[in-house]
Amino acid sequence: MRPALLTASILASLLSLSACKRTEAPAPAAPAEAPKATTTPAQGFHDNLNAVAWVQTSVEYKALSEQSYRAAADHLDAALKEKHWDALVPDERGNAATGLKPAVVMDVDETVLDNSPYQARLIRDGKEYDEVSWDQWVAEKKARPVPGVVDFAKAANAKGVTVLYISNRAVHLKEATLANLRAVGLPVADDSVFLGLGTVVEGCEQNGSEKNCRRRLAGQKYRVLMQFGDQIGDFVQVEVNTPEGRQKLYDEYEDWFGERWWMLPNPTYGSWEPALFNNDWAQPAVARSQAKRAALDVAR
Repeated sequence: MRPALLTASILASLLSLSACKRTEAPAPAAPAEAPKATTTPAQGFHDNLNAVAWVQTSVEYKALSEQSYRAAADHLDAALKEKHWDALVPDERGNAATGLKPAVVMDVDETVLDNSPYQARLIRDGKEYDEVSWDQWVAEKKARPVPGVVDFAKAANAKGVTVLYISNRAVHLKEATLANLRAVGLPVADDSVFLGLGTVVEGCEQNGSEKNCRRRLAGQKYRVLMQFGDQIGDFVQVEVNTPEGRQKLYDEYEDWFGERWWMLPNPTYGSWEPALFNNDWAQPAVARSQAKRAALDVAR
């Protein structure tokens, strides 16, 4: 970057944090989990650089993912034996789970499939997420499995546990997504195990990209032993997407993590980010960065 081009606005952009994109106003709600990188500062810098580099190159990322899936596998037998074990919150369990076939619910992006190459392309090209480029990436069917997921899913399948994929990939991406899942060795019982964004659930009105209706649908046929995701909204409905609202959910269900719920690391995007700037993606990048900087704790 030439010194003459180092304006105040670029400096502010350089200090922004990791990225995702969704317009949620005025009533905040968690966004879809499909990758949404946003800022595109001048001269090649990208807001998501550190996060994507960490996912793609660090042994720490691999270790975190592997240990989550290994620990979950160790809990699977206990979950199967306990007749009343259920990973759906009471408000989303519309019928008795006793006697139903066992299943695990898995988010797709950054929980099962690693889309960091798509994010890397955005960084390389100085671009931000858009639906056209995202659909093109999904159509390539090149996403690799998140470390540890294949072994876990195969172990669950061998025990008679159905793997359900509740994803905020749109329903028109179903065929490509299932093909990608099969290609990396993940069990796909049939086309019905994919519940994408736009799935119609009778008697339940979906709020934006929230997954509560689809979790209810899964609960009608299955006793859900575990849920896997990379955002709090993959486990329970986020009614108010603010730091306080999200903390309240975590406090309420803290004991479920590491037993019924399993969180995977994803620093590249998520509904945590817009919660810091009132879910208002219409703001300029500099304003969003300022809001995120203001949320930093420098007192510790």
